[in-house]
Amino acid sequence: MSALRIWVMAARPRTLPAALAPVFVGTAAAYHALQGGVEVGVTIDAASGPINAVIVASTDSFRWGTFIAALIGATFIQIGTNLANDYSDAARGADTADRLGPVRVTASGLATPRRVLRATWAAFAVAALAGLYLGFEVGAEIVAVGLISIAAGVFYTGGPRPYGYVGLGEVFVFVFFGLVAVNGSYYVQIEELALAPLLLSIPIGLLSAAILVVNNLRDIDTDRRAGKRTLAVRLGRERTRRLYAAMIALSYLLLPLVLLAGNRWAPALAALASAPLAVAPLRAVRTRTDGPALNGALAATGSLLGAYAALAAVALAI
Repeated sequence: MSALRIWVMAARPRTLPAALAPVFVGTAAAYHALQGGVEVGVTIDAASGPINAVIVASTDSFRWGTFIAALIGATFIQIGTNLANDYSDAARGADTADRLGPVRVTASGLATPRRVLRATWAAFAVAALAGLYLGFEVGAEIVAVGLISIAAGVFYTGGPRPYGYVGLGEVFVFVFFGLVAVNGSYYVQIEELALAPLLLSIPIGLLSAAILVVNNLRDIDTDRRAGKRTLAVRLGRERTRRLYAAMIALSYLLLPLVLLAGNRWAPALAALASAPLAVAPLRAVRTRTDGPALNGALAATGSLLGAYAALAAVALAI
C-alpha cells in the first residue's frame, strides 16, 4: 500500500463533510446578509480623537482570505482529531482486529505510533496557522476559539480522561462542528453574531453528530469489550438507532425556524430538498448490524450533510 493511500485512509475523508459543511453554510449566511446590507460599527481615528460610526457593509466587503482560512482551519482540525483518535484508540487497545470499521493505520501497523502522532500535531499546526491569520484579520477571540477546538480534538480520545470514552463525543461534534463552526465562519466575515446563522448551525450540528452516531453504532460491540463507553454503548443498539432517526428528522423539522430571523432567509429552506437522501442510511441503521452496511450508512450520512449544506449555501449565496 502506498504511503499516500495510508495517510488518506488515516485522514478519514468520509468524515470531512463535517468540517466543510458548516464553513460553507456560515460563510453563505454572511454573504446573504451582506447582500441586504449589514450595519457594522467601526472606529475612525480623527484629529479630535476616535469617532464611533456605523457603515453599511455589502458583498464588496466579503473577505475571501478569512473564508479560505476558516476552511483550512476546520478541515485540519477534523484531520488532526481523526489522527489523534487513531493514535489514542490504538494505544488504549480500543482498535482491535475484529472491529467492523475501516482499517486504522496505527493499530494495523501501517504507520508507527510516533509517525501518526507527528502527523497529528502537523495537522493541528496547519489549523493553528490558519487561526493566527484569522486572529490578525478579525481578533484574538478567534484564536481562542481555535485553540479550544484543537484541545477538544486532542482530548476526544486522548489524555487521562477522554470524553469520547464516556459518551460525550456527539456533544463535541454538535458544538464544534455545528454551533462553533457555522457561527464562527459567519463571524469572521461580519465580526458580529446573528440569529439566522445560530438557527442554521443547529441542524448542521445534528447531521454532523449523526455521522459519529453511525460510527459508534457500528463499533458498539468492540467498544463495549474495550471499555469504551460511547453514547451508543450507554444507550444500547435500539435506542441509538432511534437517536439517529431523531437527529435526522430534527435537522429537517428545525430548519424552518430560520424564518424567525426574517423572511429573507427563506432560501435556506432549499436544504429540505436533500431529504430523499436520508432514506437509505435510515434504513441501513434501522435494520443492519454488519460493518459494510453501516460503513455505507456512515458515508451516506456524510453525503447527506454535504447535500444539505450545499443546497442551503448555494441558495443563500445566489
